[in-house]
Amino acid sequence: MLFAASEGEGGFHVPSIDEFFPPAILFEDTIFQIDRIWIIRIIAMAVLLTVFVVAARRAKLVPGRFQGAIEIILDFVRVQIAEEILGKTNARRFVPMLTTIFLSILAFNITGIIPFLNMAGTARIGLPLVLALWVFVTYWWVGIAKHGLGGYLKNNLFPPGIPWPIYFIVTPIELVQILVVRPLSLALRLAANMIAGHIMLVLCFAATQFFLLEAAPALKGIAALTLAGGFAVTLFEILVALLQAYIFALLAAVYISLSLEEEH
Repeated sequence: MLFAASEGEGGFHVPSIDEFFPPAILFEDTIFQIDRIWIIRIIAMAVLLTVFVVAARRAKLVPGRFQGAIEIILDFVRVQIAEEILGKTNARRFVPMLTTIFLSILAFNITGIIPFLNMAGTARIGLPLVLALWVFVTYWWVGIAKHGLGGYLKNNLFPPGIPWPIYFIVTPIELVQILVVRPLSLALRLAANMIAGHIMLVLCFAATQFFLLEAAPALKGIAALTLAGGFAVTLFEILVALLQAYIFALLAAVYISLSLEEEH
């Protein structure tokens, strides 16, 4: 690449996949290895827990601004996700789960634009996979609990109104969907968006540093454009962080709802 830096030299910093696998800080070469992304996740979760513990302890009948903001977030998940998809009766059971998913993903996502952190905790696939597995186990569990294993598989693998020979095509597709496609798509969508956002931010701000400090004088003006682009991408990443948390929680509610339905 034209502006790529050689090792140990200046130049344009090209982001690579290695940034998502930083060297270990603690417990190197063990299953308990702690690296920069793990520390970012711990910080995000500690801040999230602190905010809600403080909100719970300071809760008043007439909420102030802080309590009001927390209640708006909680009501959004309860009404716009849980009750909208599951209905009020079923939503009550799953509001804690959906709220935890939404807030956790939002907290992990937003670290990608926080100075000195600069990496989303969900940018590495492990955490999205864990959350997707939680959703997977939940929609299988509630479906089997309501319909029994045979009834759950019948509802999902043999959709009504289809000529029986078509089941030879539809049934394997539906089986792959409930076993693989649903959880894997949840995890990959979340991780891919966070990876792409980080790469875009690094490109913009690394280009700004290069053009401002190292490029020829005739090229320094480009730094203003790349800096503006960096701020635009940062604002966009805030939207993406919110949107991905919403989509993940919404699809989790949809999959649970499908498992509870008699026929779909």
